[in-house]
Formats: sequence, structure tokens, C-alpha cells
Amino acid sequence: MLGLLLLASCSKSVDYYEPEPTPTPSPSTVEDPKQHAERVLGFTIPSDQDWISTTKGTVKVNVTSSVKSVAIMAMVSQTDENGESFNSMTVLNEVETNNQSSLTINYDTPSKVEALYAAFYTDSGCKYEKIEGSSVSFTQPAMTRGSTDVFEFPSGEFSIASIESSYAAQRTGYLVSGVSDEKLYSFNDYAGLRIDAPAYSEAYANRLRDLLFSYFPNGRSHKNITKVRASGYSDDNAYRMTTGENQPIVVCPIYKNDGGYKEVINSDLYYYYFKPADLESASNKVAFLQNLPKYKLIPLGDHFVGDKDDVLAKTAGYACLYFGDGAPQEGQKGTFIFPAGYKIGFMVRAKTDAENGVKKGELYFDGRLNTKINTDKGFNFKSSGLANGDPRATWFKMEDRILLCWESGTDGDFNDILMEVEGSVTDPDVVLEFDHNTYTFCFEDRQLGDYDLNDVVIKAKRLDKTHVEYSIVACGAQDQLYVKNINAGVITDNAEVHSLFNKGTNQFVNTESGASYVDPVVVVKEVGESFSFLDEATQPYLYDKTTDLEVKLAKKGEKPHGIMIPYDFKYPLEQVCVKDAYTEFANWGKKDILSSNWYTKPAKGKVYTK
Repeated sequence: MLGLLLLASCSKSVDYYEPEPTPTPSPSTVEDPKQHAERVLGFTIPSDQDWISTTKGTVKVNVTSSVKSVAIMAMVSQTDENGESFNSMTVLNEVETNNQSSLTINYDTPSKVEALYAAFYTDSGCKYEKIEGSSVSFTQPAMTRGSTDVFEFPSGEFSIASIESSYAAQRTGYLVSGVSDEKLYSFNDYAGLRIDAPAYSEAYANRLRDLLFSYFPNGRSHKNITKVRASGYSDDNAYRMTTGENQPIVVCPIYKNDGGYKEVINSDLYYYYFKPADLESASNKVAFLQNLPKYKLIPLGDHFVGDKDDVLAKTAGYACLYFGDGAPQEGQKGTFIFPAGYKIGFMVRAKTDAENGVKKGELYFDGRLNTKINTDKGFNFKSSGLANGDPRATWFKMEDRILLCWESGTDGDFNDILMEVEGSVTDPDVVLEFDHNTYTFCFEDRQLGDYDLNDVVIKAKRLDKTHVEYSIVACGAQDQLYVKNINAGVITDNAEVHSLFNKGTNQFVNTESGASYVDPVVVVKEVGESFSFLDEATQPYLYDKTTDLEVKLAKKGEKPHGIMIPYDFKYPLEQVCVKDAYTEFANWGKKDILSSNWYTKPAKGKVYTK
């Protein structure tokens, strides 16, 4: 290392390939490490600051024989780099019941959470319960399709009232070869199609809001399309199959959020149907689907009366009509009974009158039909970040209810319109997969550090009651560094960190903006059921061989050379102090009851991103 010891470790440059011996400073030039930390961080470290933002917990869980496993989950409020708030949900621990009727589950959780949940997994689905206190019980039987609402058929006669061409048919390049038009059909009586629907209980509505908006958080920065694609519910898998039962197919709008642009209130929901064999035999599947009649089912402005945003409530449903095969004529009557074996799909026709009226177009669940709309700058859908062929909706299963989640605008978060689909159609096999909670260990490797907290970064996840995954994700340069107390797989007490990445000690790994990303070093370690990340005996720590310094997690009143954060922490970039990367860090450092979720609010451009 060049220069005096008081130079911060992150000032080391990759241009120096051989570390130079550190000169021995005279006593008068050596700054006290704690005073140095206080000067760099900008505050006096209180004697009672223990740097702990994690809490141990234990919950007693009561189950029936239908429950196979239970996961304990935490909902955390956070803020993205653009200052937008959202919730995330992560798994703290997951345990198989092994036919026990009662079990005790240990977990570590962020000290500040919005809620704790238990997820009860059965062969029929998953039931969620909010944890209040130190126990939670599974009180309902396994979910079945018969537990959803049963609707009466609307009275009266319903027929085709008008026919028009889609926006796609009016534009160049939207319809594939062989399709000259796409017809949209409206009915004569939408008020008559409206059926009162039993309201959600307050508890269910709250659970649904928590789970769904944690899974699909608001805002384009979350790239929710990744989860949508991973589900596989697009193209052929987007469709539900009609069962032929003596009940209607009903769609209930339960939520919308226009964001001030009226992109929902001026839009309509359409549906269409076909025989799977006809699609399979078509020489061009997209042309076949574009040629199908599209039926307007819900004028969304008539349902969401008053333009209420961000209100989750079930009040009414609308029953789909069947007109047989082929294109119907004006005046032709429909029936509410669908034969078994048809596939039914959905479309939103966006008709925004804001933004000079340019956000207009048909948006399909089946991504194949979004042939141009997703990337058409002229109609203002390009900023969604979705590719042509990406779906505009996905299925979300909340206990025994099946929801359609729509992206009708341009932020790509897939929560603009929520609808429950029920009746004589099959259910998709949807299982929500929440990530396991990440705990981040951050270390400074020198006594007089710069507090970018990235000289060694370790991330850990509790996979289940006896297994923990550890990942070394980043390290600084020059010093020989060793991670102690993991001792699993390739991460041993004798393995130098840079060598694990196949790098020299002169190289930074995943700390510099714009540098090539290096895959983390990942191992899984078996632990005892009572394991906690808060137990000092099992916590990883850093040994700097160059300076013969051990760096463990900071204790009460000490400088924060090692801290553990109960979160997938975006650590600061090289040479960026944590107080600058997280502007609320100093508030928390001075008094730990303030800004206790500081680590969820990074400053834009000052933290490492892959």
C-alpha cells in the first residue's frame, strides 16, 4: 500500500500491481481509529449504538394435516433510487410440517417491518395469514374451486349492438399478412350484464393488497416483466379452458390506478374464444387470433364510477356471452353457457384522452398479438420497456381466487388493473415464489477506513431450518483477505478471497461502476434448527493477512468496521462513503431509533448495481 496508514483502503488503485510496504508512522501521525471513523462519518458514535438492525423471533404455528410446509415472511417498506416507495416480501424461514399439528419456527427479521406473514402450503394451494403476536394458526381447509362465489345468470336478452374495426386494423404494420381487418363487437345492455358480487372481507382485501403489491411493486424500476415471463403464462399458456358447467364466466374488476392519465377509466376489457384444434391447424397462429371476433365485456369507466384510484374492492362482475363460432351479425343474440373445451383470452383496449390522445391501442394477454404496440413510440407505449411479443397481463393466484393483473400503460409494473376471473373456466396452476430474505455482511479491511463498506461483502440466505446459503459478492484490492467462520465448500478459513474469484490481490471485484461483473462465490452450509444470524459464534468475519487484523461485526459503541444488514443491501461504490450513499445513515448512527430502515433508501448513482 502507498502512503500513510491513514489513507483509506478504497483509494488503492488497480494500477499498482505489487503492494508497497506500509511505512511505520510516528505516534503523532496516527489518528485514533474511532475518532477517524467519527470524522469520516460526520457524527459522534453513541456509547449505546450497537449497529444491529436485525431482530430474533419465534412463532408457534398450528396446522391441520393438509398443510405440508410453512414459510414465515416479512414485508418491508423501502425506497428505490428514484425516491419511489414500495413494499417487498421475503421468506425468513421455511419448515416442513412432517405431519405435526404444532411446530415452533425461529427466524431473523429486519427490526422494522410492515408485517409478518405465514404461508401455509397444501396440495391444493397456499393460504396466507398475517402473524399477530407470537402464534398463528391455519384455520381453513385446503382451497377448492367450489369455494369461490357462485353467480346467477343475468336476466334479459343480450345481443350484438355495433361492430367496429380495432385501432390495430386502422394502423400500418399491426396486422400480420393475410389479415385485413380485426372486428370488435359491442353489446346492447352493459348495465344488464352487471351482476352484484359478494365483497371481500377486510382481512382478505388487506392480505391481497400486501401480497400482490409486494410481488408486483409499483414503478418501472422493478422490471416486473421478469416475473411475468418466468411464470410462462403467455402465448398458448395465457388462455383458460371453458369447462361447460352450468354457470357463467364472470370477470370482476377489483382495482385500478390511472396515475392521473385516465388510461384505465377510458378503456374497455374485451374477450375472445376459440377451439384449440382450430388454432393448432392454422398455418399462421397470429393471423388466426387476429381474425377472431373480440367482444367488449366491461366499459371500465362505467364500473369504476367516480374515477377512484388505488381502491381495492369487489362490487360487481360481468358475464361473458357465447355467440358460437364465426363472426356474429348485428342483432345476433348470445347465451351465457359456453361449451366445454374452448379457450378464452382477454384484451384491454386503451383509450387514454390525456397526452394529446396518443395512448390508444389494443393490449393483449397473449404476447404474440402485441405485434407492434409495445414498442410504438408514436402511441406512447414504447416507454414501458416491453418488447414486441411480451404479454400485457399475467395470472396471480391468491388462495382460491384467480386474478388477472394488467399492464395497461407504460411503467411495466403489471398492477394497473386487477380483475378476478371465475365461473366455468379452469384455473392456472400459479404458485407465488417469494425470494428468501438476504442478510448482507459488509466489512472495512483497514483500521482507518473510508467506510464504503465494500472491502468484503457477503450475502446470506436462510434456505430452510437447517441450511444457509453464503455468497461472497465483492472485495477491495491489494490486501490479502480471508473470510472466517463459514467453512463450507470452497469458502474455507484458508482460502484467500481474491483467489476464489480467480483474481489477483491487486484487483477490485464488483465495487467499481462500469467494471465487468464477476459472479459471486456461493456455498450452502448446514446449520442447526436454532441458528440465528445474530449469534456471534456463527457470524462470518474478515481476516486481513496483510495487516494481521481481524474484523468482526461491531459491538456497542464501536466504530462500524463490520455490520450486518437484514436486507439485499446495495453497498456503496468504491470510494463512496456510506453516509453519502445512504443519506439517512448518519441519523441512524447518531440515534438508532431514527431512520432505522436507512438501508432501503440508496442515493441514485452512489451504490453498486450489476
